[in-house]
Amino acid sequence: MPRSIELDSLDWKILAELQADGSLTNVELARRVGLTPPPCLRRVRTLRDAGLIRGFRAILDTKALGYSVICFAFVQLASQSGADLAAFVKRAASMPQVRECWTMSGDIDFVMKCVTSDLGAFQNFVSELTAVPNVRNVRTALTLAKVKDEGLVPF
Repeated sequence: MPRSIELDSLDWKILAELQADGSLTNVELARRVGLTPPPCLRRVRTLRDAGLIRGFRAILDTKALGYSVICFAFVQLASQSGADLAAFVKRAASMPQVRECWTMSGDIDFVMKCVTSDLGAFQNFVSELTAVPNVRNVRTALTLAKVKDEGLVPF
């Protein structure tokens, strides 16, 4: 279970460096933040144990791997009852094209970042999404170019 800790300036530096490049070795991370490797490793473990570092993943080149279409889907449900929301969340989580899904305030219930291999696969995905029970409306926007892609915490 995550525990609460008080962060000092070194912890913040560690978090910033790891958010920018999670593949850093402990030795390189320690050098960048001004520590020796053993205390740096202890701090990273403490940050993980506290739930502040949830994991690490590689950032893959979608186009090189055959996923050339990236879109955002804006979904409005017909009903926002707890059961209907849960059912949609479960369905969205099972769709491999959906890479991120956020609940929203306002007129849109969910915004999803999605990938497909090509425009035909995109059309099939939109058809599948609009056929999900309780979906009232789906609007999509195809991306043209990535302008910025940073971690969510602004250091």
